[in-house]
Order: sequence, then structure tokens, then C-alpha cells
Amino acid sequence: MMTVNEVSKLTGVSIRTLQYYDKIGLLHPTGYTNSGYRLYDDMALEKLQQILLFRELEFPLKKIKEIISASNFDRNKALEQQITMLQLKKEHLENLITFARGIQLIGVKTMDFSAFDTSKLDEYVEQAEKQWETTAAYQEFLNKRKGRATETENAIAAGLVLILEEFGKLREASPGAQEVQRLVKKLQDYITEHYYECTTEILAGLGKMYAGGGAFTENINDACGTGTAEFTADAIDIYCKNA
Repeated sequence: MMTVNEVSKLTGVSIRTLQYYDKIGLLHPTGYTNSGYRLYDDMALEKLQQILLFRELEFPLKKIKEIISASNFDRNKALEQQITMLQLKKEHLENLITFARGIQLIGVKTMDFSAFDTSKLDEYVEQAEKQWETTAAYQEFLNKRKGRATETENAIAAGLVLILEEFGKLREASPGAQEVQRLVKKLQDYITEHYYECTTEILAGLGKMYAGGGAFTENINDACGTGTAEFTADAIDIYCKNA
């Protein structure tokens, strides 16, 4: 665990900024010292890295909070997208440097503004934001979650894990088996009751996410048995196609 002062020295982010991030709910400390000073663990520092990368890409804090708080946020995929955007930004800056040096050497000979074109970067950011944007379902999730006690949140999350564990126990069966398909319906109803209206379209998207690799897939397979995420995704796919 690191104190807020140590985190500030390590990252270059001011203590005041870290306090502000806590205030707006962007980055809460992991805990506090007996004297009331903020403490941060490795997971909090990883989250801070994500925030700082988005800030380098000039994302507003409100947008960053929406992105990294989303239930479907994939840290690894976001990192790949951030790398691509940074590369595009680097390319843009190199073009500007070359353009400026040309003016310095020979002066302005033509009205060439191509170096200022950011359309490629803008297009990529727009595509990425469509994957990160806060949906109506996520807003519903926030509304349902509002006011819930931590114990209630933990109990609901545990209930979801129990359903996924049921998929794990059935993963040797056919994903289209009646018992498995009933379990998919149970999963859909549970999500609707406790999180947001889980339409067939949303359920299909969740299935793809479960088997899409990254943290989601790993967490399900670690908790419920190797292959559970992929089996659940296959079962969801069959269910949605027959809906």
C-alpha cells in the first residue's frame, strides 16, 4: 500500500488532483491510515494508469469515469485501443513538427494545411467510444444500484456467480440441452431483476463477452471451471437464435 504522498511522487499527479479524483468518484483510495490519509494498492495504481492514458488522449474526466466504470469494460482491449490512438497522435505530431520545420527553413510557400488533419485519429476515437459509451442499460444498472448496501451488492454478485457455477457443472452436456437452455433463461431473468433489462440482444452481447478472452473469460473460468465461459457463450448463442 502506498500513501497519497508516495503515489503523487511516483506518478507526478498532484495530491490535490488525487483528492479530486476521489471526490468525483473516478479513483477512490483503497483505504486510509489511522490518521485519515489515503492509501492506494496495486489495483488502484493500475486504474490510475488507465485514467492517465485517457487523459493523455484528452478524454474529459466525466467520459473516463463512464468508460472505466462500465460493466463491459475490458482493460486489455482498452489498452490496445489506447496504444493505437497514441500511435496515431504520435504520427500527427511528427507531421506537425515536419511542417513547422519546413516553415522555419523555407517559409510559407503554399497554403498547405494537411499536417493539421486529425481525421484518422478522430475516426478511431469515435469508433472506440461507441464501444465504451454508457448505454441505457448501464444507466438502469446505476439507478438500481443506487442506495444498495454493500452487503446487498455482494449478495447479488454472489448469486450471479452461483448461476455461472451451474453452467460449469453442466459444461459436459450439449449447450442446446433443455436443462442448459433453462439455465440461460434463469441467467437472463436474474440480470433483468438485479441489474438492467436483459433483452435478447444484450444477452447475446454478454455471451460474446464471456467467451471473448481477457479478464471476463479468465475470471469465469477460474471461478467455475475451465471452459465454462465458452460453454455459457455457446448456450446463450443457441438461446438467442431460438428466441
